[in-house]
Amino acid sequence: MDPFAEMLMWTALAGACIPAGAALARIERIRPRWLQEEFRHFTIAFGGGVLLGAVALVLVPEGAALLPHPLPATALMLAGGCAFMALDRVQAGRRRPVSQLTAMTADFVPESMALGGMFAAGADGAVLLALLIALQNLPEGFNAGRELASGSLGRRTAQGLFLLLALLGPACGLIGWFWLARHDAVLGAIMLFAAGGILYLTFQDIAPQARLERHWGPPLGAVLGFAFALLAEMLF
Repeated sequence: MDPFAEMLMWTALAGACIPAGAALARIERIRPRWLQEEFRHFTIAFGGGVLLGAVALVLVPEGAALLPHPLPATALMLAGGCAFMALDRVQAGRRRPVSQLTAMTADFVPESMALGGMFAAGADGAVLLALLIALQNLPEGFNAGRELASGSLGRRTAQGLFLLLALLGPACGLIGWFWLARHDAVLGAIMLFAAGGILYLTFQDIAPQARLERHWGPPLGAVLGFAFALLAEMLF
């Protein structure tokens, strides 16, 4: 397949997983009750495992290879974490039910840009990153869908937001393809910045939500998510 068409296909697929995850959140009843709770927390933990896999197996190794200077690389990761912390504090102050949606957008945009640049440069990890973004968008869309369902937004408005987010994937991929591929240092910086933000998001928001009293299945979701990332990395 032509690399440009492949990039568009993968970014569109990754974006489509957002409304797909949100659609899963509309399944209100799973019987028995304990299975409903277990499934929700397992899904959250699985997303956290995939996010950690994306950081450990793609974003940090590829970003460090493109920006092989220890101090700038470390500073960029810290900057990503601080930026997501600032965004988190702003959302907490507004007390609006869109924190999951905002975090997902802030996560998805730089990843999609990096994905476009990697495909244009012919990087080995491009397909792997695309697969991990798609996998992580399912549980993130699921969480955002549940969050918006508990707020004042109507169902059509929420669906429109998710579809708009899905289109951001190819749009940001085009930016990466036409611009980032010629600027290795910028591409590496975006990947490291995104890695720092994802780490903050994982331990601030996802990991605490995954825990369920007197249930031991959900943490295995995190292991399964990371194992999926490892399997994909070894296959691709």
